[in-house]
Amino acid sequence: MAAFDTARTTYGKPAVPGRMSFGFPGMLGALAAWNDARVTRKALSKLSDRELEDIGLTRGEIDRIG
Repeated sequence: MAAFDTARTTYGKPAVPGRMSFGFPGMLGALAAWNDARVTRKALSKLSDRELEDIGLTRGEIDRIG
């Protein structure tokens, strides 16, 4: 008698529902990263030039940090 296994393995790949919902967590992560960068730039912008110099930054480098 021959038998075969009908269960498919994904070898580390998410199942179809996992692949379909991949976009939302990715967008959520991008939104969180954007917000973190925004908050960091805002906090750095509030520092004086002397305080920025103490941490090794100039005012012109603030936009590149986030």
